[in-house]
Amino acid sequence: MALINKIREKSGWAVGAIAIGLGVFVVGGDLLAPNSRLMGNDATVIGEIAGEEIDYNQFDAAFQQLKANYENQVGRAANEGEMAMLREQAWNQLIFKVALEKEYDRLGIEVTEEELADMVQGNNIHPAVQQAFVNPQTGLFDQSQVIQYLQNLDQMGPEARPMWANFEEGIISDRIQTKYSNLLTKSVYVTTAEAKNFYKAQNSTASVKVLFVPYATLSDSAVEVSDAKIKEYYERNKELYKVEEGRSIEYVTIDVNASKEDSSYYQQEITQLAQQFANATNDSAFVYTNSDQPFDGSPKTPGDLPEQLRKQLPLQKGKVYGPYTSNGTMALYKVMDAKEGAESAIRASHILIRPEGDTPEAKAAAKTKAQDVFNQIKGGADFAQMATQHGSDGTASVGGDLGWFAEGRMVGPFDKAVFGHSGTGLLPNLVETEYGYHIVKVTEPKTKQQYQIAAVERAVEASETTRDAAYAIADELSGTSGSVEEFRENVANNKSLVKEEAKEIGKNNILVNNLSNARELVRWAYAKDTEVGDVSKVFEIGDKFVVATLTGKREKGYAKVEDIKEELTAAVRNEVKAEQIIEKLNGQKGSLDQIAASYGPNAMVKTVDNVSFAATSIPGFGIEPVAIGKAFGLKQGARTAPLQGLNGVLIVEQVSLNPAPEINDFSNVKAQLATMRSGNVQSNAFEAIKAKADIKDNRVKFF
Repeated sequence: MALINKIREKSGWAVGAIAIGLGVFVVGGDLLAPNSRLMGNDATVIGEIAGEEIDYNQFDAAFQQLKANYENQVGRAANEGEMAMLREQAWNQLIFKVALEKEYDRLGIEVTEEELADMVQGNNIHPAVQQAFVNPQTGLFDQSQVIQYLQNLDQMGPEARPMWANFEEGIISDRIQTKYSNLLTKSVYVTTAEAKNFYKAQNSTASVKVLFVPYATLSDSAVEVSDAKIKEYYERNKELYKVEEGRSIEYVTIDVNASKEDSSYYQQEITQLAQQFANATNDSAFVYTNSDQPFDGSPKTPGDLPEQLRKQLPLQKGKVYGPYTSNGTMALYKVMDAKEGAESAIRASHILIRPEGDTPEAKAAAKTKAQDVFNQIKGGADFAQMATQHGSDGTASVGGDLGWFAEGRMVGPFDKAVFGHSGTGLLPNLVETEYGYHIVKVTEPKTKQQYQIAAVERAVEASETTRDAAYAIADELSGTSGSVEEFRENVANNKSLVKEEAKEIGKNNILVNNLSNARELVRWAYAKDTEVGDVSKVFEIGDKFVVATLTGKREKGYAKVEDIKEELTAAVRNEVKAEQIIEKLNGQKGSLDQIAASYGPNAMVKTVDNVSFAATSIPGFGIEPVAIGKAFGLKQGARTAPLQGLNGVLIVEQVSLNPAPEINDFSNVKAQLATMRSGNVQSNAFEAIKAKADIKDNRVKFF
């Protein structure tokens, strides 16, 4: 029975290992573009991969297996976000299975009966078999256990043989995938010439002098961009504007927040609880019965207490503090015990003055500044204001407050100085640490007091009456809006409503702006009968009611000019600006500095050292790969004509070239290039297979 359980376990491992192995085909992104075109009217067809329809039951079987494995690992039921992730994984597994298996068949990749036997009980045992059949005494693989198991399969019950068949199928699939992966990897070849070019690109540097005129120095309003120019630019750069399917909506959210009446009700209830809490003899049981949060009876230092209790220090044993209201929660705290612990805690503020360098001069300057600030505080200056003005760490924004902290938590000299101080107030001397010089003020004296607290916390929730009132607003908006125009007009007429917009939502999105778990809203936007201009029913998403109107549909392919006109206009405007700048620069004589002076104050000149030929950007000028390439093609002292760059117009002059050091052996470079290409070739192969498979994702109909 133990071996059967192991096979069941390893069978799941084999399937999972295949999925993990196949993952090498995808690098840096989703395995599947999430916005494929809807296809098919069959109620049970969830999509299509390489001409093969994927039935809902087929998808669900893959999903349920992943879900069961995941929930076994985390020890709880998957939440909505995790379910969406698991559905994506299930879909990706089907892509691998269908699309890649067709490729395996086309190439004739298979595992023979002899090879399978070799993997199970021969000389090349598969890792899954090795892990399943381990001798408990030695901890090593035991081949005799495999043979014994196979001989006794028919005596192990009706599930044993199908389970073994599934296990074998897993290791066969894994071996086929490994063969395909090796086939691709072995196709990688690097010539000596390629290695030389790669080496030179990585190790050659140049010093360049750059004249730069940013596009931003010309006013946008002074540049005319016609529709004809926009259309011409779009046609010339059309491949840059490929898009996936998308939906655009405008929507309104009506928050379901507790009303004043709701808060008053909770206030009365928790006030009554406070009296009962004070008289309770079993505090943990009282918390269990009356609190939204579990009982935590661990001892707490002042730094561990809620802020409301810290303001009441020292606390009295047996006393109930509260109720306190914070972030929609009402809380009562009962002090179960108060005693001294082994660890001291203290509250302090500081002002850190950091040296601007590691030199003795920098440290001396920092100390002088710290002493000056210290003297001002001693003279009556407000500590918090001085911390805000002079502090150089994250505490400056809160007046230098470090809060409560236990002894030993701070850097040595600081810790020693603070905990060596009695009472409160400004420490008499600066404290020097590895970070700089600290001016320190103890705001709460050190204490070893610890408290055991029982907390009753209640979330202040909206009543049914409040929820009904919020729903009525949403329902009226939905019911009285028959078009986008009516929706907008109704929102404008209700000052309590705020319209938001979400553009080009993908069909498998879970989030819509800040709305989490918004799948029902997305499914409505993609529904076959939802047209542009339609207004939705009321959706309940978290603690909000949502009403939306569909404002646009985008199909997979190329973006429409009108949809990206703003982006196109900016690109064309830069082209026009480049023409104007280049025209003014052309014909200018003299050095780059003289040309810049002649052009005007908007032209800047800078020398940049150690620019790599393999780089894509010039420090200080941004991404400009064309300019870098042209710079390395120049002779020393020569310069380019004015170039249209990404951020402005450049003239690049080569100051000096530092060729890569000469080497005779390029074997290491070849190996480096081969490794890089091996990783890319599998990713590129899968992308090509995926594109050829013409994947149609119709999951939005179901989830």
